[in-house]
Amino acid sequence: MSKTVSIVVPVYNEELSITTLVGRISSVMEATALSYELLLVNDGSTDATGAIINEMVSTNPNLFTIVFSRNFGHQAALKAGIDYAQGDCVITMDADLQHPPDLLPSLIQQWQDGFEIVHTKRLNNNETSFFKRNTSKIFYKILNRLSDLQLEEGSADFRLLDRKVVNVLKHLPEGDPFFRGLVNWVGFKESYLEYYPSSRFGGKSHYTTKKMFQLALQGITSFSTKPLYAAVYIGFFFAIASLLYVPYALVSYITGHIIQGWASIIVTIAFFGGVQLLIMGIIGIYLGKLFMQSKQRPVYIIQYTNIEIEHGHLAQFRY
Repeated sequence: MSKTVSIVVPVYNEELSITTLVGRISSVMEATALSYELLLVNDGSTDATGAIINEMVSTNPNLFTIVFSRNFGHQAALKAGIDYAQGDCVITMDADLQHPPDLLPSLIQQWQDGFEIVHTKRLNNNETSFFKRNTSKIFYKILNRLSDLQLEEGSADFRLLDRKVVNVLKHLPEGDPFFRGLVNWVGFKESYLEYYPSSRFGGKSHYTTKKMFQLALQGITSFSTKPLYAAVYIGFFFAIASLLYVPYALVSYITGHIIQGWASIIVTIAFFGGVQLLIMGIIGIYLGKLFMQSKQRPVYIIQYTNIEIEHGHLAQFRY
């Protein structure tokens, strides 16, 4: 029985590259003689991306679209694609053509050889800017040091997932998914393929330094309590540092340069104030996470899709 490959591509304001992307993916997949479906998740694009996709969908039977009601973010778009993909394996990749479609047959071959997760690892070339190379290194170092994850430098959301892995990811109750970490966390038999990224086809990158920083914080707080332990250590440091007021108070007392009761009050306020702020901060973090999770809001809302799902368990996301 022939197996089907699903390719999921989050899309946000990619009017300059989307036609070329679909053409290249279609050419590569048709050469493999495998059955495939290409899912374009329109993450609230505000340019002509949606109109271009609709035109291509009408003439390409392998092309499907999911349109969000607004911009929910890259990770939400990945989740929607994974939720709605119906293939025996799912390949996720970006729309800017920096993830080369020519690598798709190699990913599929690794899967056919028995690997259930096939990661890709980006190698830096002369086209990668000095700033990009170094911020990427810092991103992975911080993420690996402060979380319980160990992600390979250069890994991204360009990967292949076997159906059994997809089924696990679909049923994880994550309100704020971080797929680089989730795929690492679930286990299964995995391999890596190295590649050199292509130049961005058109437009500018939507992954700014600020978004990379937010992604790092998302990964750290989703998979580790190390920041909470760091808060404890910082609190103890300031609490102990406040004891330095004691020798200062003694010297002031001996030399006669004191205000009656000032030293003891300052020491007490500094010490207990630091401890109280520490405890309130820890409680606040946990309460904040519980509060957001208790709302049970969907990760995304679909305004339109031409995908028909046999089972109705995803209907709650469609309006």
